[in-house]
Order: sequence, then C-alpha cells, then structure tokens
Amino acid sequence: MNKVGRIFEIGYLFVGVIFGYEAYQVWGEDKSYVYLILMALAVFMFFFRRKFRKKREDRFNQN
Repeated sequence: MNKVGRIFEIGYLFVGVIFGYEAYQVWGEDKSYVYLILMALAVFMFFFRRKFRKKREDRFNQN
C-alpha cells in the first residue's frame, strides 16, 4: 500500500512539472496564471500526501 502512495506522490510532482512547462510555454497569455495555480496545487498535494503517508507509516510501525 505504501508503494501506491509513493507512486501517487510522484505523480503529483510529474503533473506539477507538466503544468509548470505549460505555464512557461504560454507565459504572456491569460492562461499562464491558471497553469501556475494548478502547478502550485499539485506541489501542495505532493507534500500533503507525503506528510499523511509518513504519519500512517509511523503509526503502523509503533503497533
């Protein structure tokens, strides 16, 4: 189960990189801010999911 969580974490980073690249490609247009917001959301989700996965692992290891 932990492997699946790590895969999703890496997936969020991958999606964040894609949105960052798209924001770079359309920088002067109005859409660039949408891509930047989505990139920030993907990076936030990476750290959020990682924090709770580590909490779950620590709780599991204590038992």
